[in-house]
Amino acid sequence: MFFEINPSNGVPVYEQVSRQIMFAVASGSIETGELIPSVRELARELAINPNTVARAFRDLQDQDILQTVRGTGVAVSKGAKTKCVSARTRLIRQRLRNVFEEARQSQLEDEELQKIIDAELQNSKKWKRG
Repeated sequence: MFFEINPSNGVPVYEQVSRQIMFAVASGSIETGELIPSVRELARELAINPNTVARAFRDLQDQDILQTVRGTGVAVSKGAKTKCVSARTRLIRQRLRNVFEEARQSQLEDEELQKIIDAELQNSKKWKRG
């Protein structure tokens, strides 16, 4: 499992862990029933406090995205993918609304905004590949 934590981006670390697990479930990188690394393993891999990972796991369990499998560990719950896809869409829509609001406040014209969007979409394709 590969996550990237950025302690200086303004998003709490536990929320970054939670989001990245949700995004992995939404994309199919982690499937229903699949066990995820233990709190200790993930904390060691990410070089963060185990309590931070435990908080992210609790948050995801409260949302019925993860479930404890007695004697085995923590796995992705049935129906989690649908919830994660919806959560990912909501998050991205909200972030785009914030960007569009700022663009409107700065009186950026639609054509210029579209050019920026198109250029950044192209840049993101390069980033994904490389």
